[in-house]
Amino acid sequence: MGTVAQLAKMIDHSILNPSHTDEDLKKQCAVAKKYHVASVCVKPYAIKMAVDCLKGSDVAVGCVIGFPHGNSSIPVKMFEAEQACNDGAVEIDMVINIGKALSGDWKYIEKEIKSITDTVHQNGAIVKVIFETDFVTRTEDKIKLCEICTRAGVDFVKTSTGYGYVKLPDGNYNYKGATVADIALMRKHSGPKVQVKCAGGVRTLDDLLKMKTAGATRSGATATEVILEEARKRFGES
Repeated sequence: MGTVAQLAKMIDHSILNPSHTDEDLKKQCAVAKKYHVASVCVKPYAIKMAVDCLKGSDVAVGCVIGFPHGNSSIPVKMFEAEQACNDGAVEIDMVINIGKALSGDWKYIEKEIKSITDTVHQNGAIVKVIFETDFVTRTEDKIKLCEICTRAGVDFVKTSTGYGYVKLPDGNYNYKGATVADIALMRKHSGPKVQVKCAGGVRTLDDLLKMKTAGATRSGATATEVILEEARKRFGES
């Protein structure tokens, strides 16, 4: 594969905006198909439609679980994951219980991650565990999560949802999303079989390349066209 094709296969094209309509979903699936990205990441109700849109393509269908705040109970997340797999999703991006992580209730977190991982694997799919690093900010907590994910046998650890908005001093809300430092930390403290996915704030080719250098092998993106068209120009590929 050429450079642009390799970068495309790093991208999970995100179709998660709450205001997306069915027509928006179809348009975004067409973008994913055009650029031969790794996957689309959709909301659970949209899986069957995405599978239909991408039939015959090399783009996988993934979806989010417990999104975006991770507050569903463990049995509900397990049911949601199993239903997603039954509907055709082959990649599952699950948000941890953020409050439990911040409380240091690692026994709960380990049970949750292991339960969802086992459910997903039993249904022939892969699982990515979202830490939401805009909320889980302590280095020691991120390291602990990497260790738990490694023991649980997850396929990916992932930084963010892209919707982890934090209230700022001026009253407005914003988020940072993935950072190079977090990717490097997660790569260092996760087992060799665990890959790292960045998400949130990856909007340019340079953003993606920095994350790749730091250890990310997948990236969530809504700016897929911008990133890959810039790659085509820079690397001289048509």
